[in-house]
Amino acid sequence: MTDQDKDLIVRIAAKGDGVTGDGRHIPLAAPGDRIDADGGVAFGPHHADPPCAHFPACGGCELQHVDEESYAGFVAMRVTGALAGQGIAPDMVLPPHISPPRTRRRASLRAIRQGRQVAIGFAEAGSHRLIDLTMCEVLDARLFALLAPLRRLLADILPAKGAAHVRMSIVDQGIDLLLEGVAPQGLTADEALRDFAAVNRLARLAIDQGDGPETRWEPDPVTVSFGGVAVGFPPFAFLQATPDGEAALAQAVRAALPPQGAIADLFCGLGTFALGVGEGRPVYAAEAARDLILSLKAAAGRTQRKLAADHRDLFRRPLTPQELERFAAIIIDPPRAGAREQVMQLAAARVATVAYVSCNPASFARDAAHMVAGGYRLESVKPVGQFRWSTHVELVGIFRRL
Repeated sequence: MTDQDKDLIVRIAAKGDGVTGDGRHIPLAAPGDRIDADGGVAFGPHHADPPCAHFPACGGCELQHVDEESYAGFVAMRVTGALAGQGIAPDMVLPPHISPPRTRRRASLRAIRQGRQVAIGFAEAGSHRLIDLTMCEVLDARLFALLAPLRRLLADILPAKGAAHVRMSIVDQGIDLLLEGVAPQGLTADEALRDFAAVNRLARLAIDQGDGPETRWEPDPVTVSFGGVAVGFPPFAFLQATPDGEAALAQAVRAALPPQGAIADLFCGLGTFALGVGEGRPVYAAEAARDLILSLKAAAGRTQRKLAADHRDLFRRPLTPQELERFAAIIIDPPRAGAREQVMQLAAARVATVAYVSCNPASFARDAAHMVAGGYRLESVKPVGQFRWSTHVELVGIFRRL
């Protein structure tokens, strides 16, 4: 390796730093940048001008300084690198899907009152300091537009130096807003909440004072739709971050399924895949969260889908190989920690196809090692970057029984 090669940024590390040829981690460096003699960064062809004035202070984005090609490469490498650490090479790495700017339909922000002013935004990277958003290149414009009127509302109902969590989701009827840590006092505050919801045409306004969400405004039942089926949506329930990201995940799963036969959707949530790809065939859907499974069961019954919704904790009571082998294919979409208990049962089962949707390449790779050891091959992986300009990466892995 030459001295020049040692100073060249050759890749982006998992946490977003640029990495030189000799292994040094350099913040805010892009592939192709070069480190000069005094430690400065000379920008290369893949360094981009950040589109947001809050970058890099805002913790919502880590990679606005890299171009599209480098960011897509990073998303793919997060998946293949994690698999390589487990000694696994997929047969195919499909082109990564990257969500466009300003398409995030779900966000969790912080709000803090300082005198008569209220700041709303993401925390500064590596600290608790709040960045008051005056612009945002990742949020859907409808969510961002709500921040200004929300500041005025919270200035009236938050106590001095009070703080709240602001949870927003775009649903079929508009914006679902959940305010946590807000304790409105008196008739005036209650009327202010209702007026705010009406003027801003919210789908629902709920508050949580520590005892669970309490709905204050909901003109029509709030729903989200999968595969053309509207499902009741509990306040700030899980939803894929972007519509196009959800579609990319669903398409990768759908393409892997056999044309006929019953399928199982494990950790099914509200039915993103059970409803989104299961039309016309029997589907078994399992989920531990009672409110989610009840919403899915009601939606399936109302639309006469061939769907059996089961309230089941798959960590404590995973499906056994005998239960799994009733299905032509299995879809599994576990939380970030993965699903070791269920994966061990899958690895011992004779199911032809397993579509594993993951929001954590590291836990996916650990589970994939068990699947491969059990006699599966990893046919393909589809990386998905729904959280644009962040280090958070999702994927679909397709396993086939040898």
